[in-house]
Amino acid sequence: MKLLKDILYGVSLSAVSGDTNVMINNVHFDSREVAMDDVFVAVRGTITDGHKYIQKAVELGAKAVVCEELPDILVNGVTYLKVADSNSALAVLASNFYDNPSKNLKLVGITGTNGKTTVSTLLYNLFKKAGYKVGLISTIKIMVDNQEYKTSHTTPDVLTINQRLAQMNEEGVEFCFMEVSSHGIHQKRSEGLHFAGAIFTNLSHDHLDYHKNFAEYRDTKKKLFDALPKSAFALTNLDDKNGKVMLQNTKARKQTYALKTYADYRAQILEEQFNGQLLKIDDNELWSKLIGDFNAYNLLAIYATADLLGLEKMETLKLISELENVDGRFQYFISKEKITAIVDYAHTPDALKNVLVTINALRTGNENVITVVGCGGDRDKSKRPVMGHIASEMSNQAIFTSDNPRTESPTTIIEEMEAGVEPQNTRKVLSIENRKQAIKTACKLALANDIILVAGKGHETYQETDGVRVDFDDFKEVKEALEGLGK
Repeated sequence: MKLLKDILYGVSLSAVSGDTNVMINNVHFDSREVAMDDVFVAVRGTITDGHKYIQKAVELGAKAVVCEELPDILVNGVTYLKVADSNSALAVLASNFYDNPSKNLKLVGITGTNGKTTVSTLLYNLFKKAGYKVGLISTIKIMVDNQEYKTSHTTPDVLTINQRLAQMNEEGVEFCFMEVSSHGIHQKRSEGLHFAGAIFTNLSHDHLDYHKNFAEYRDTKKKLFDALPKSAFALTNLDDKNGKVMLQNTKARKQTYALKTYADYRAQILEEQFNGQLLKIDDNELWSKLIGDFNAYNLLAIYATADLLGLEKMETLKLISELENVDGRFQYFISKEKITAIVDYAHTPDALKNVLVTINALRTGNENVITVVGCGGDRDKSKRPVMGHIASEMSNQAIFTSDNPRTESPTTIIEEMEAGVEPQNTRKVLSIENRKQAIKTACKLALANDIILVAGKGHETYQETDGVRVDFDDFKEVKEALEGLGK
């Protein structure tokens, strides 16, 4: 148990009713989890408002309530604390409750539209190979050194983050690499954390259903860098026009990386094949199993970060050459019929274009590229016609299908993708709502040496419709379909 006034350190209070010199058991923002002697933080969410559940939390035994609006009836024996922003208060409370665990390790945040999962996961893998105890907080999973935990958000809630960071402290973890999404920053999930560094990968069209416009999306990402202390490093992709913006107000040590312009860290692609690429980094050549310009940027960011964290450069280059693709990121196999199938998480216009540019650069010109792609429901609608245009323009055959339609009509989503197809490309487009059938059709259409790209879901192993998730794994589906052709 902790003393309430101790975990309130750093929280800006506008009103207090009750005693702060009391012992509390736990902190929650979900009223259903509240138990005797807990603190309940009433947070205004995108779906519901926690203020509606204050009474329920008190009935369940909450000893203290943190809220932006005090309830009309204050219960004797319960401490009520009014704040301007419950999300910010929750972040500070969570960090204090778990004894500020981020200060006891080197925490590096990775933000950007694309590349967050690849960079964070490969940094985790590289530092593990280098012999360190390492943590990872990513879209795919949370790792406390060797212990794995599943996660459902790019940036988990602040209580989960601090709980896992505290576990990392107990396990003697020295470094932790954490994806930081724009949603997470906006909802203050990264507040109260002490970052040793931050990485900006790139910025393109995404999440404009959540953010009002692109400028707000960019400026939300920038807040991660604005909050960095002088002791941290701020590493940014200088080839992205938004790279310099991230560094404008940061107190941290400014570092840059690029493939096309002068920067602190530079790389060059010397040779590229389906099984890897030859890179030149700091005048040293290395062979990587990861291909594409986007992965060259990812690997350069990893190299720069390792250097900034004190790893020896030649050891880092050796370890980079041993890194494997992250699940669902340009994950491929070649069937007996010599058909190449690639599964990639590309769910933004820029990511889809990058993958198709890479595929087309590796073609001899005789093979066909068949792209299976959809767009998620209840998400940014403006990118749907753009995705439809890119897939149809850059493929010999595009198949539009479902990709987590959620509460929207899959037919409507596909029609909005079709709206972006130019007249000369309409003959190249098929629309098959059932994703399994769409993948099967792509496999039946493919001939020897053709390339199938299944884009959008990557590592995800489910399809979500009307709040219900059913098992669905793109890599498994395309592999089974191609093996079935062989039989």
